[in-house]
Amino acid sequence: MSVNVRIPTILRSYTDGQAEVTAEGATLSEVIESLEKNHPGIAARVLDDQGKLRRFVNVYVNDDDVRFEQGLETATPDGAGVSIIPAVAGGC
Repeated sequence: MSVNVRIPTILRSYTDGQAEVTAEGATLSEVIESLEKNHPGIAARVLDDQGKLRRFVNVYVNDDDVRFEQGLETATPDGAGVSIIPAVAGGC
């Protein structure tokens, strides 16, 4: 399955500045493996040392937060949009 992955500005150094890249996979886990194959180093920014999604990185498949779906086993149908969104903190 081919999906479009939206890359946040902070991770674009891994994708040669591209805001969106194509990846392959039937699940989010496979999509991240595909991203890593084509853009080495990006998986370590999305996954922790145990291979789980980092706490402060939100990932959506289409409009669904994968934390409320099946996590890394969330299906990524052909043509789906995957968004990687780092958490933003701050305030006054």
